[in-house]
Amino acid sequence: MTNLPTPLPSSLFQNLLPKLSHVLELTQHPEGTVTPQAKQALLQATNEFKHTLNQAKDCANMLAGGELLIQEQDEVIEMLERLREHKRQQLTQFAAHSLTPEPSMKMEVEVDSTASTPMNS
Repeated sequence: MTNLPTPLPSSLFQNLLPKLSHVLELTQHPEGTVTPQAKQALLQATNEFKHTLNQAKDCANMLAGGELLIQEQDEVIEMLERLREHKRQQLTQFAAHSLTPEPSMKMEVEVDSTASTPMNS
């Protein structure tokens, strides 16, 4: 049984933009961060955004190949695409050949008459 990679929790990434938007909205309120309640709300919203962002970063860093630079990832992708194309060409060539042997390739079977005769004692 192979270990399949766990899918990324898309909800985690989908929540980033609304949480950032909420932080920005709180900073744009007329009372700003003057009142203790406004300061607390902004602090809580900021902490929630930071926590979600850190979780998203951790998930992204856990992806296979995540340790590679973008250029290295591009090189791996190009190599895999070349390999895929080579395999497609091989399959096309294989499919083009008939699976039945040509008449010149048929083997003649010789029957050894002594091998098929029962032994007389």
